[in-house]
Amino acid sequence: MKTQARIAVLAFLAASSPVAVRAGDADDVRGAEIAFARAFADRDAGRFFSFVAQDARFFSATQVLSGKAAVIAGWSKYLQGAKAPFRWQPERVEANAAGDLAASTGPVFDPSGTQITNFFSIWQKQKDGSWKVVFDAPGSCVEQTKP
Repeated sequence: MKTQARIAVLAFLAASSPVAVRAGDADDVRGAEIAFARAFADRDAGRFFSFVAQDARFFSATQVLSGKAAVIAGWSKYLQGAKAPFRWQPERVEANAAGDLAASTGPVFDPSGTQITNFFSIWQKQKDGSWKVVFDAPGSCVEQTKP
């Protein structure tokens, strides 16, 4: 009986281990980031903004958009027109050990495919298990070299 109790406790501890959670969460966030970018490319504003947390903060070079309503007001212009003005893809995604926060970063490209900057986003796991962007910012600019 004691052996069965020990096995049950060890199984519980293994299932609740932060290391076990982190790998799956990073994969989930990578999928969310890809779907977020795809919604932008598809010009699907409703789906795009569904990935934005209510208390999100989106940074630009000159301002911070505070709250989902401000993000919608500020980013709706980028969702107009038949073609997206830029695109991005996650290159690195890491989740914390608790499995409730993650960071994603990667290149941003103009319509011709030239990398123009990088992005950096912080994602938070919601009570329903979904992931939403809570902070989004441009990364460093890419240096352009002339031939």
